Amino acid sequence: MDVLPHSNCENCQHFNADGLKKLGVDTTDFDFVVALAGNPNTGKSTVFNALTGLRQHTGNWPGKTVTRAEGAFQYNEKKYKLVDLPGTYSLLSTSDDEEVARNFILFGKPDVTVIVVDANRLERNLNLVLQILEITDKAVLCLNLMDEAKRNNIEINIRSLAKDLGIPVVPASARYKEGIPELIQTISDVASGKIICKPHRIKNIPKDIEEAVKILSLKIKKEFPNIPNSRWIAFRLLEGDNQIIEALESGVFV
Repeated sequence: MDVLPHSNCENCQHFNADGLKKLGVDTTDFDFVVALAGNPNTGKSTVFNALTGLRQHTGNWPGKTVTRAEGAFQYNEKKYKLVDLPGTYSLLSTSDDEEVARNFILFGKPDVTVIVVDANRLERNLNLVLQILEITDKAVLCLNLMDEAKRNNIEINIRSLAKDLGIPVVPASARYKEGIPELIQTISDVASGKIICKPHRIKNIPKDIEEAVKILSLKIKKEFPNIPNSRWIAFRLLEGDNQIIEALESGVFV
């Protein structure tokens, strides 16, 4: 029987029948980093709690008033550090929440980014999903609150959605632990490379912009060879993103 603790439980280590070991706040010696992203009110914290056994053990991001939560779980002898990013509607960096979420996905190089969306408001949530898929090619969509969607007679073609987005889609009702075993397995498969994502990306870009992006992207790669997704950074530079400009000038990326 899978029982969550009734407190933050500093040293939680719970096993269940699905092979999940909840490690609470023990994030030492991890094999993979998993980012948890999504709009506010999508049940993201419930997914976090289901995986780690915590009741949101929180602190602040360095130099920010933005709340952060970290936890860990073990699956198939691999340890996963889970970072719950602030809930945001976009990654355009118009607020501290957006800047923190975006910078971690881009510069923190998580092995997997799990995007939690509300199945009842999928269209509204897709704006953030598509922005994240421009940044990373290792993502999983957690289609949460499926119980409410069913009550509202909302039907979603999971296979078609996964094909259109180019990433795995896992339906879930995290509050009832439904879909959590499938989500864990999918996270494991993406992290290990068993599943290769081919995320949706912007196409049909004007030729002059495409050429400018290519040139700038090559220069970024040469100057910062360890930075991921230089193409996306090139787009942001062309748009005059001050935070990205400052990060490149300072060399401080997280």
